[in-house]
Amino acid sequence: MKKKQGMKLLMRVLIGISLSIPFLTIAQNSASIERMGAVDTQSFDQGWLFSRYGLQPDGTRIEEPKNLESANQNDASWQKLDLPHDWAISGPFRSDITGETGKLPWRGIGWYRKHFNVPAADKGKQIFVDFDGAMANAKIWLNGQYVGTWPYGYSSFRMDLTPYIKPGQENIIAVRLDTENWDSRWYPGAGIYRHVWLVKTNPVHVGHWGTYITTPEVTNKKATVKLAVTVDNQSGKKVNALVQTSFFELDKNNKPKKKVTTTKAVLVEVNPNSNAVTETQTLVVNPKLWDIVSPNRYVAQTTISINGKVVDSYNTPFGIRTIEFSVSKGFLLNGKKVVINGTCNHHDLGALGAAINTSALRRQLKIQKEMGVNSLRTSHNPPAPELLELADQMGFLVWDEAFDNWKVGKKKNDYNKIFDEWHEKDLKALIHRDRNHPSVFIWSIGNEVPEQRNVELTKHLADIVKREDPTRPVSNGYNDPDASREVGSPVSLDLMGVNYFFSQQAKWEADPRYKDMPTLGSETASTVSSRGEYFFGNDYQNWQISSYDTAHPGWGCTPDEQFRTNAKFPKMLGEYVWTGFDYLGEPTPYNSDDTNLLNFRSDPSKVAELEKKLEEIRKKNPPSRSSYFGIIDLAGFPKDRFYSYQSQWKPELPMAHILPHWNWSERLDSITPVHVYTSGDEAELFLNGKSLGRKAKKQGVDFRLIWDEVKYVPGELKVVSYKNGKKWATDSVKTTAEAAKLVLSADRNTIAADGVDYSFITVKVTDKEGLTVPRSHPLIEFSIEGEGEIVATDNGDATSFVPFQSHERPAFNGMALVIVKAKKSQKGQFTVVAKSNGLEMGKVNVSVK
Repeated sequence: MKKKQGMKLLMRVLIGISLSIPFLTIAQNSASIERMGAVDTQSFDQGWLFSRYGLQPDGTRIEEPKNLESANQNDASWQKLDLPHDWAISGPFRSDITGETGKLPWRGIGWYRKHFNVPAADKGKQIFVDFDGAMANAKIWLNGQYVGTWPYGYSSFRMDLTPYIKPGQENIIAVRLDTENWDSRWYPGAGIYRHVWLVKTNPVHVGHWGTYITTPEVTNKKATVKLAVTVDNQSGKKVNALVQTSFFELDKNNKPKKKVTTTKAVLVEVNPNSNAVTETQTLVVNPKLWDIVSPNRYVAQTTISINGKVVDSYNTPFGIRTIEFSVSKGFLLNGKKVVINGTCNHHDLGALGAAINTSALRRQLKIQKEMGVNSLRTSHNPPAPELLELADQMGFLVWDEAFDNWKVGKKKNDYNKIFDEWHEKDLKALIHRDRNHPSVFIWSIGNEVPEQRNVELTKHLADIVKREDPTRPVSNGYNDPDASREVGSPVSLDLMGVNYFFSQQAKWEADPRYKDMPTLGSETASTVSSRGEYFFGNDYQNWQISSYDTAHPGWGCTPDEQFRTNAKFPKMLGEYVWTGFDYLGEPTPYNSDDTNLLNFRSDPSKVAELEKKLEEIRKKNPPSRSSYFGIIDLAGFPKDRFYSYQSQWKPELPMAHILPHWNWSERLDSITPVHVYTSGDEAELFLNGKSLGRKAKKQGVDFRLIWDEVKYVPGELKVVSYKNGKKWATDSVKTTAEAAKLVLSADRNTIAADGVDYSFITVKVTDKEGLTVPRSHPLIEFSIEGEGEIVATDNGDATSFVPFQSHERPAFNGMALVIVKAKKSQKGQFTVVAKSNGLEMGKVNVSVK
């Protein structure tokens, strides 16, 4: 895609999903698709051994022995485990570790080994191992022979095991990871924390991420499908290969159904130990378009034949849609305007750490969907493939981001150490892996990088992206947007991403260089709060933050102020809030990370002011180990801000939400302000049946309604909201009695018996009437009756040092979470039990299929 001044930025693309399938002929098999790629792709997650050296969880050190990669190494005493695995999430939390990385002992040297066999019949095949991500500085050996390295812990990569594999014999793969020589501004996790796959092909096969599908024309009647296929020839002799692709519809369970079209067969000559690219096209008649409401998809099955025999089959699920970015029209998906209601999120899964789990990720996305989120920014690194797969299936747009820094580091040993050698390899890995996903609609080359004013380097990175995929716009997240636009560095981009600093937006919308460049709020708000905490006269107490949603760091703002900014600049395409979920690390404002100074690089007085505050925080050594930025807390429980965004992002949903709670015995007759979020345009508040007045929103100005003179008396607060003069929604909060019982509910009452499908059990501390008791913190003991296991517990408290693996945890403001799974292959049912002294126990049943 080439950027043209004065013209809309238009992309029409048919794209695919990265998954693989366990069958050769789709039309004859209805198995669900699991992963893009070769037919013979197997999970390589089970049966690993692990040992940790270097820095240990308690701060001591064990020196790393030599020759741990050797096939003769005695690993009988190593820990047995399955992947994905994050060696740091088990803790313990330590007060001497910085809060910016979660006060968890993630630094160390980890070794993984796996003994495995491949059948003798596999002799002559190509054998690969695919890592979805390994943190960090991965080095791989097979049978004592060095295979290769990939340092960037967020990248997916492939290693060719063929030269060293022993078919019919035991093989030993060894992986060394080193996080002692890696720095991060947030909790990065540690270990082989994403899935690993063993891939077998014939010597002539579709290359790694070797399909690329686009469409130059899409209408409701037809879509022109263009497919480029890279054919690898590792046979050692020249071959003539016949390449052909058939297309099928996919149902909601990822099962292939109706065949819709087939390309013509193309004969291609491929030299030995080389590759060749074929390009074909066909038509899909009456295509079912992918969008955020109806995420329709297809799957392309590509076969390679030699002398009439199929030697490889490769599968690429995909979706058909058009994207268009325009200053005058906004963002159009399939020709319809969509305002971007997005969130930024780091990659950890709270109590589960960085180890990817699909059921946990799906839960996060479902909660955000309920809030009205339609887009996700992968802050600030390549995501796990499962995020994109779920986004494709559930209907989310994805801003796909590569880096948090370039040549100049934010930390001593971050990506700056490997940028020169690896930036192009990592960019290509990201784009080739992800460019067939319908959800991916923006590429981002960086976030708040120190060189964001560097014109040449910005162009260099943007050119790489456009060379590898010209169908999507390229952007960057700028927290120095005015100086960067002044020197012209964004000219090489297609979209302007602005983090927080919107004061001169009108100036740039009139600038000839940028007047036709669409702008997004790539990072907004940074409001901070603690679920269920309400303070009066001071937003900050006891390392918690008031949930009145008025607190934010100096560079941020309230949700209300950002909504006003969005209304003031209607040409902006939308926003990505920092953040959807709380995450491990970066506990701003109780965070002494010097990289916060970068937010005021153009204001020396602000830098000096913040430096003083950071030094004060260092001396106090706060107990905070996770963020306060989330609209949803670390346990997955919505904060009050959830309803602020829901009221704006789902205006068609009748909703109203009152804050704070109404248990304030110490504030009798004291002023206790009441705030209401509603998708209505006015509301009336009642206290014990007496009206406290009706208030109306001023459009574009008011995004909450406030009654700031309410005097507390126990009883019931009730709000009735109206829209266009008609009753719209109601909400109420009541003064509760004393805590009496525990009430449990599961996000899913039926899970699979595979040991990786999780159910998330919410525990509420309630009175006899079933009302959640605020400010209640009883210690809860969790247990399971039957063939289930407790995976982790949490409560959303950013200052808790209780290990996530503990079966005991205090409630935090009346709520706690227990994550459970079934034991492998144990079908039936188990019961999750919660007990606390003086309270009626709670139970919930989980079925296992």
